[in-house]
Amino acid sequence: MKDRPHVIAETTWKTIQETPYEVIILPWGATEAHNYHLPYATDNIQCDHIAEASAKLAWEQGAKVGVLPTVPFGVNTGQLDIKLDINMYPSTQAAVLHDVIDSLWRQNIPKFVVMNGHGGNNFKQMLRELQVAFPDIFLCTLDWYNVIPWAEYFEDLGDHAGELETSVMMHISPHLVRPLSQAGPGTQHPFRIKALRERWAWAQREWSEASDDTGIGNPAKATEEKGARYVEAVTEKIASFLVDLAEADLYDLYEN
Repeated sequence: MKDRPHVIAETTWKTIQETPYEVIILPWGATEAHNYHLPYATDNIQCDHIAEASAKLAWEQGAKVGVLPTVPFGVNTGQLDIKLDINMYPSTQAAVLHDVIDSLWRQNIPKFVVMNGHGGNNFKQMLRELQVAFPDIFLCTLDWYNVIPWAEYFEDLGDHAGELETSVMMHISPHLVRPLSQAGPGTQHPFRIKALRERWAWAQREWSEASDDTGIGNPAKATEEKGARYVEAVTEKIASFLVDLAEADLYDLYEN
């Protein structure tokens, strides 16, 4: 097997000990229903792949980037009635983040990225608090699916198990995607309240009311080719960020 020192789970102590990692990535997904045609681990599979592929590109450009194993449970408070959707409360996520960052801080890892792969997760406020507790490690986060505008690659812009996620899964894990003939249409039942429907006010969506098949967005026009082009663009852009981050002087981050 070819060595992949950017994938921490596959790497031995000897290599880890000798490698001056500059950036460590923690992918974070969820375990939840994705319509009738995608697996429950969709968010984890996608986030894990994007993190590893981006780190590989960055590594090839000289950046010492390592990817930790993906956290498989996300915030699913709006899906508690959907069988085997697993919820992890934000307070639990904050505790997990604290312990991971505490470990890295003690080991003098200088930079840390939470790569989010699930719409219900939001790490910004957690990192604000943790940055105060750990001022010597640079903390940041990104949602991999928001790196590139969707409309440049997809026609249907639904945000759950729709054209985007289905295309990506067709590209990275085609054996786990059931025929699109088995998929539901992903029709969304929007809020009656105008402000919530227009999304300038926010409230949690109760998934069993918002969708009939757990999907939001029609996957009918998804293709492997669309997924390949999108993943390539996303990973190249994230890799560029990782290279910049690895090279960055933490005492000189702001332009004059």
